[in-house]
Amino acid sequence: MHFMPATVLRGLRHLAVVSFCLLAAGAQAQVTVKDPWVRGTVAQQKATGAFMQITAVAGGKLVSVTSPMAGVVEIHEMAMDGNVMKMRAVPALELPAGKAVELKPGGYHVMLMELRQALQPGQAVPLTLVVEVPGGRRETVQLSAPVRPLAAAPAHGTHGAHKH
Repeated sequence: MHFMPATVLRGLRHLAVVSFCLLAAGAQAQVTVKDPWVRGTVAQQKATGAFMQITAVAGGKLVSVTSPMAGVVEIHEMAMDGNVMKMRAVPALELPAGKAVELKPGGYHVMLMELRQALQPGQAVPLTLVVEVPGGRRETVQLSAPVRPLAAAPAHGTHGAHKH
């Protein structure tokens, strides 16, 4: 039988603890999403919005979103242009380091277009967010956003027939 000296065992234990801590730190999400939801639709409605709060620890930008429930998914902003509220697609949404960015009705949001079916309360919509973090690395966040009733939040115009 072979015995290891106590100093070697202590060193191995220390190495295991340090390795575990490094793995745990690397596994922590750099991008988190809080309170995701999707506005429900009525029959024949082909578009709706998805809303949430996104925080990127080191900063970055939301560069794309996909969902199997929609043929087209875009990041949009709504803003006043004079006296007219306008909605337009944006190529990316900046995520300042450590600050929650709220996607909400009347502001930045995710547009789900060419819906494959009506979305009813009780359903969940799978979403995949792609965030480019500092250094150009891309992090994917997969989530399931519950569908809320059509009147769950203040309406900011109909998404069904919007123009860019």
